[in-house]
Amino acid sequence: MKHRTLGAAVALAALAWVTTSAGPALATEAQQPGATATAALAPPNIDVAAVQGHLTQFQSFATSGGGHRRAGSSGYTQSVAYVKAKLQAAGYTVAEQRCTSCTYVSNNLIADWPGGDANQTIMFGAHLDGVSAGPGINDNASGSAALLENALQLAARNPTMTKHVRFAWWTDEEQGLNGSRFYVGQLTAAQKSAIKAYYNFDMVASRNAGYFINNISTAAAAPLREYWTSLNLSPEENVEGAGRSDDASFQRAGIPSSGYATGASARKTNAQAQKWGGSAGGAYDSCYHSSCDTTSNINPTALDRSADGIAYTIWKQAVSDAPVSDFALSVSPGSGSIGSGSSGTFTVNTQTTSGAAQNVALSSTGAPSGVSVSFNPSTVQSGSSSTATVSVGSTVGNGTYPITVRGAGTATKTATYTLTVTGGGGGNDFSLSLSSSSGSVEVGNSGTFSVNTATTSGSPQNVALTSAGAPSGVSVSFNPSTVQSGSSSTATVSVAATATAGTYTITVTGSGTSSRSATYTLTVTGGGGPGGCDGLTAWSASASYVPNDLVSHNSHKWKSTWYSAGAEPGAPGSWAVWQDQGAC
Repeated sequence: MKHRTLGAAVALAALAWVTTSAGPALATEAQQPGATATAALAPPNIDVAAVQGHLTQFQSFATSGGGHRRAGSSGYTQSVAYVKAKLQAAGYTVAEQRCTSCTYVSNNLIADWPGGDANQTIMFGAHLDGVSAGPGINDNASGSAALLENALQLAARNPTMTKHVRFAWWTDEEQGLNGSRFYVGQLTAAQKSAIKAYYNFDMVASRNAGYFINNISTAAAAPLREYWTSLNLSPEENVEGAGRSDDASFQRAGIPSSGYATGASARKTNAQAQKWGGSAGGAYDSCYHSSCDTTSNINPTALDRSADGIAYTIWKQAVSDAPVSDFALSVSPGSGSIGSGSSGTFTVNTQTTSGAAQNVALSSTGAPSGVSVSFNPSTVQSGSSSTATVSVGSTVGNGTYPITVRGAGTATKTATYTLTVTGGGGGNDFSLSLSSSSGSVEVGNSGTFSVNTATTSGSPQNVALTSAGAPSGVSVSFNPSTVQSGSSSTATVSVAATATAGTYTITVTGSGTSSRSATYTLTVTGGGGPGGCDGLTAWSASASYVPNDLVSHNSHKWKSTWYSAGAEPGAPGSWAVWQDQGAC
């Protein structure tokens, strides 16, 4: 927490908070790791030993960096690298933001957990820097470590997200909240609007701890307040810290803010000592901004209460522990033979895989002309089965036909039944296949594949070949365009220089006495995004990018400013990863 300067205190509106008679049912400190608060709200019980392990690492960085972790110093840079490596290994999208206006030019660290609505973002932050007088373990490795372990536990649990969660570790806080002020200053109006609440954690393990909440009476503070109130702590407004930590940067931008603190150099009153323990008349942290702010200057109980309260707030604000209803679908057997003019059956099985049982409507696609599929019942509750009856007309030609069975509920599931028709003349009929069924063609070039036909019943017949589904800039031609069943044609795929890179499904259809089709998967490489972009490679969610990579996306050129994978150019959470180079 930065030093208070004259006039730095922020006036707080006094809003009444009325609790219900049946207060929140929450986890208590006596719970074992892995215990849950309630059936509907189950944040992890954060292991304080794991948090202390991070503090030990921060202490070692200070020791090797001249005794401190001041912004821009070796100790700070090592701290950033440590947090970043942990988050990347856990699956976060992580970016370093250079604070060019900071007193000590250095980096903020921003980490986004995938999932949740980016327009409904809940943000959690702590300053990672310290003063040059000491290692800065309570101020503020304590908040940084508690936040890091919470981020790692969120990743380990990987729950369903109702909102998007972003974590931040700020630089240059001790010089005037410069890192967080720079971050907020770079946000567009839309990006600010997307952040629905910001929570700050600065000095959360003071030896002579008080229990304080920023803006305690506000709606944003409610989950923090609920958790500490459940521990009978009777938290108070953080008067000492008002306007002195990074939540102030967000509050000034109109973003609802709150946070935990356990006190700095102010002194504990007799009344506070009676309800919280500790020494009346003593500073909450007698090592505040001093060389003795080491791992020995940590109150494990306060640290544990703070870390668990952060977890409660994450879950309360952004996590749904109610399982999503889902089901599985399968067919038994997966294939069968039916004579022309006859019928047969197979079983469609469903299973509830999560949440509650649900109604599943059954249908089928892919049956050839003359073949019908009916279901009894046509709608089942997941966990039940249906009998599928396959009726084969007398004119259906011999052959093998894949039939797709579809089950529609909260999602759509499919399974394939392979039907073999035997014993029928069925008139003239043919089959169609491709060799190969997929391929890659670079923009400005062409490629080929073979279209093969076979006579499956009756006499050979003429089959006219056409295609559908080719994207703009791609054409498909056949030589010959009409073949006699049993013969093949060469399909040429021509990709113009203006084509967009990507993967496309092209349907090849052969028309004779009936129609048969097959799909060819085309991958266009080397193209720009929509609009061409001078041949730039299109951005791909599955590719990894490094600084200075150029891609095209949504008719714009983009330059990579950091290492990323899956961060979409122009998306709200990707501002620190991609720089817009303009339309193309």
